[in-house]
Amino acid sequence: MNKLGSTSEKLKTWLKRFFEELRCALENGDSVKLSGFGNFELRKKSERPGRNPKTGEEIPISARRVVTFHASQKLKSKVEEHYAK
Repeated sequence: MNKLGSTSEKLKTWLKRFFEELRCALENGDSVKLSGFGNFELRKKSERPGRNPKTGEEIPISARRVVTFHASQKLKSKVEEHYAK
C-alpha cells in the first residue's frame, strides 16, 4: 500500500490505461486537459535545417509530430510554493 491506498500493481495498471487513452486522444487530433494540472497537445513541426555536431555538416530534420505539455497556472504555483520554502 502507498499514500493513495492502492498497490503498486494497481497504480501501474491505471497509469498504463491513462497513457493509452492519452495517446488515442492525441492521435485522433484531440487535446487533453487535466484541470489543475495542464494540457497535452499534438503539434506538427515543419522540416528545418539542422547540423551534425561532429562534422558541422548541414542536414535536414524531417517534419514530424510532437507531444507538447503546458502546465496549468495552479500546478506552476504549487511547484513554486514548494521550492520557496
